[in-house]
Amino acid sequence: MQNTPKKTKALHKILGVLLAFGALNAFGGGWYGMSGAEGVPVDWLEDSPFSSYFIPSLILFVVVGGSFLTASIMNFAYSKYATTVSLASVGVVFIWLIVQLIIIGYVSWMQPTTATFACGVLILSILLPERKR
Repeated sequence: MQNTPKKTKALHKILGVLLAFGALNAFGGGWYGMSGAEGVPVDWLEDSPFSSYFIPSLILFVVVGGSFLTASIMNFAYSKYATTVSLASVGVVFIWLIVQLIIIGYVSWMQPTTATFACGVLILSILLPERKR
């Protein structure tokens, strides 16, 4: 951490904040869905393996939110694993979005917004220099 250049520290902080925002968003969406997703049509799930939003929301909360939170913490800690975990969290959210689009299709402005957000995190993660130790 002591030998980390200022630009790299700044990039870690920016990524940490963005990933924390992504985690909060996933936790909020997951909680909303597990609480019944009032106002969201259940018929969107008609041809899916789910009869309610509870299980998909639990996955959103634990897997997507958890991966974003872990990546955020790794960036704030200037961990040598920050790049790997950040890239993995982007992979998780893209898989989440792809599966969501397959199951319910395009239904919300949040889908392309989340994809754009993930692309930004992907680019910033790629810009992080690799740390050897």
